[in-house]
Amino acid sequence: MRISTKGRYALRMMIEFALHPGEFTKISQVAARHGLSDKYLEQIVSVLAKAGYVKSIRGSKGGYMLTKDPSEYTVGMILRLMEGGLAPVACLDGPEMQCEHWDTCSTLTVWKQIDQAVNQVVDHVTLADLVKEQLEKPGYTLM
Repeated sequence: MRISTKGRYALRMMIEFALHPGEFTKISQVAARHGLSDKYLEQIVSVLAKAGYVKSIRGSKGGYMLTKDPSEYTVGMILRLMEGGLAPVACLDGPEMQCEHWDTCSTLTVWKQIDQAVNQVVDHVTLADLVKEQLEKPGYTLM
């Protein structure tokens, strides 16, 4: 499993929004801090907005902000929204076993264990946890 730039940048953006509670943050600020393209971040934030994770206002004081407290977002929620799924193999992607060999596959057990381990981590780390960690990084300053 490899997390795409959309997933990674969405997580970074959500952390930036969480670092400024009650304030609207401009995409250009996030792009400048992380050396990313404004246009690409606009594509990503539109997905976050459609899902109701962020809200926006236009204008000179506009930007984006979280719709909920950072503790209510998990890394898993954000990554699944952007990636579609986190399963290490296609046969585990979805509610039912999709592989015709599931009953005879000797590797299925290991794929399930990897999937469970990943889900255990991403579903228990919140945006609030990542904000706390970010603020503890040496040399980090809020913009």
